[in-house]
Amino acid sequence: MFDKLVVSFLVDEVAGGFFVSVPPGHVACVYDWGRGVLKKTWSPGLHFKIPFWQTVKLFNAQTLEYTIRDGFDPEHTKEGLGDEPITAVSYDNVPLIIQGTILIRIDRESVVSLWESVGEDFVSKIIRPVSRSRVRTAISQFLYKDIQSNRHFVEQKIREELEAEFRQKGLIVEGVLLSDIGQKAAGS
Repeated sequence: MFDKLVVSFLVDEVAGGFFVSVPPGHVACVYDWGRGVLKKTWSPGLHFKIPFWQTVKLFNAQTLEYTIRDGFDPEHTKEGLGDEPITAVSYDNVPLIIQGTILIRIDRESVVSLWESVGEDFVSKIIRPVSRSRVRTAISQFLYKDIQSNRHFVEQKIREELEAEFRQKGLIVEGVLLSDIGQKAAGS
């Protein structure tokens, strides 16, 4: 029984370990024990790798929805694509609660540096803290009445703030969609 298990593992790892299938909408980075993280990424398709010597990490290169909404718990879903509502203050000192969606995509050309410099947990290290900070910065530049009547301009300003930070990290902002901008209740 043990012999069959060992043979099964070796056949699966060695025979199946020679190939990696990268699905559509994804890219793969390769870590080679001798050369480190290789600079070339693999696009969708079947690729050859050296078993035991090379490790492959898949990244989703499709548009991802980072949803800021009530009910999201960042403590239990650290790498979940989302956040709890963001509190901010308008230019005229009106406390606000912001909800919406940020559309983000990994830059295929920069995925290697993202993996090397940040790792797999880029949501908790980059997206969540930067998004919270930049949304607050953008909101603080508008009067409350202008936020309500010119939502498109507010979304554009938030997008510009996010693009300035995310681009250098290997992330592309495709859009910012605000679903709710409400006044924060006193005492909450």
